[in-house]
Amino acid sequence: MAEEKSINIVEDGLAWFAMSATFGRELKAKTFFESKDVTCFVPMRYEVVKDRKRDKVRKLVSAINNLIFVYTTKERIQSLKAELTYLQYLTRPVNGRNVPIIVPEYQMRQFISICETQNESLQYISVSEINLEKGTRVRIVGGAFDGVEGVFVKVSGKRKKHVVVLIQDIAAVAVAELTDGYLKVLE
Repeated sequence: MAEEKSINIVEDGLAWFAMSATFGRELKAKTFFESKDVTCFVPMRYEVVKDRKRDKVRKLVSAINNLIFVYTTKERIQSLKAELTYLQYLTRPVNGRNVPIIVPEYQMRQFISICETQNESLQYISVSEINLEKGTRVRIVGGAFDGVEGVFVKVSGKRKKHVVVLIQDIAAVAVAELTDGYLKVLE
């Protein structure tokens, strides 16, 4: 019921749509949306790559292949989507049909604030790598990520626990390896 309500809200105004720009064209889609004065976000990170001269260089690249978030109305995204044949909605099943994933404003603001730090300790992980059932909701106290809320979890293949900021069914970013002293447990 709550999911259906959020879908109806989108028809009235702006919302964050989770989209897939197939074959790694998320930056091309970002350029297109920006040229149309549409707010969008692609999580980025630094990576060491070889350039044409075979030198290693540090380059800003998309952190999650194909993923772009677009902030607009349902009508506008439909018309713009017609111009970008490679752009698809990320969807989830609701009452037997697939509906576009809409990210709540608060969740998106937190995700963007974390990603924009481009802190090298950030780890972008798939939802399947996180065991959220054991997670406790926490808020980071102090430091670069002061005030960020997430879930304190154990990430597969990692020894220490992390605070994870999650966009449900899409992606997550592990903020940092933290000790209990830097966290406030939320009810």
